[in-house]
Amino acid sequence: MVFSDLSGSTALYESLGNERASQAVMRLTRWMGDVVVAHGGRVVKELGDGVLSVFTDAHAAVQAAADLQRDHQLTLARWAEPMRMAIRIGVATGEVVELEGDTYGDAVNVASRLCERAGASEIWVTDATAVDAGAVPRVHFRRLGMFDIRGKSESQVVYQADWREDQPQEALTQHALLPSVIAPLDNVLGTVELVWTDETRVFNSDEVPVHVGRSPEADCFVHDPRVSRMHARIDWRQGVFTLTDLSSFGSWVRFDGSDAEVRLRRDACILHGSGAISLGVAFGPGAPMLRFHVTGSSMSLS
Repeated sequence: MVFSDLSGSTALYESLGNERASQAVMRLTRWMGDVVVAHGGRVVKELGDGVLSVFTDAHAAVQAAADLQRDHQLTLARWAEPMRMAIRIGVATGEVVELEGDTYGDAVNVASRLCERAGASEIWVTDATAVDAGAVPRVHFRRLGMFDIRGKSESQVVYQADWREDQPQEALTQHALLPSVIAPLDNVLGTVELVWTDETRVFNSDEVPVHVGRSPEADCFVHDPRVSRMHARIDWRQGVFTLTDLSSFGSWVRFDGSDAEVRLRRDACILHGSGAISLGVAFGPGAPMLRFHVTGSSMSLS
């Protein structure tokens, strides 16, 4: 099952108005359905700004999702800023039941949940999907860790299907100053405090992912033209918070007590203690800087 959803439609409606925005969303979802069909899938239904589809094999499903992201990314560059809606996709494998034109089953629910948690332009898949898909051209599977998914009694292993040509296969970057051993204690709850100018936001580990960016839909809104609409994402994985850069120009992380900087460009690092994140440009006078403070992380020194 593949659940694809448009991210950023709120800004579109505010910019174009209901009628024009609805037409743009409808054209986009129809195009998404055409891509599904071209890859051998079947559109089950369109849900507002989302599309639910079914494939007979995982390989075709992941290939369709990756091609959908690539083609859409090329189109985005030609669109005006208010119309740049990204796509996020969730893919799950399992038995489903078709009844009166609709599809039901655990895989449908899981695909929907993965789509909700994925970031803009990302594809999240279950471990069964990653295994069944096998080698997909120009796609690398990266393990994100164990996630609690609503409706599932046990935590699930989730992978990200990296479709970008320049996406590093090893996306989790640990700076030499970070502790080298991470204790996998998912039951340890943590909080991350984010401060932008005079506004402070606190997120619990069960409220992730937290998206940081210039879009009004971002969980942590940063009003600066140098910051991407969905610039970065904070996740809680195996007892630690991780920051993943989603932007074109990168992010810089500096921990309190150290002058060293960790530069990220579509990769990630572990957040611990307190520090600062510079978005879009390196640290310097006037840089858009976000302060952070992490508590409850299960990181342990080796």
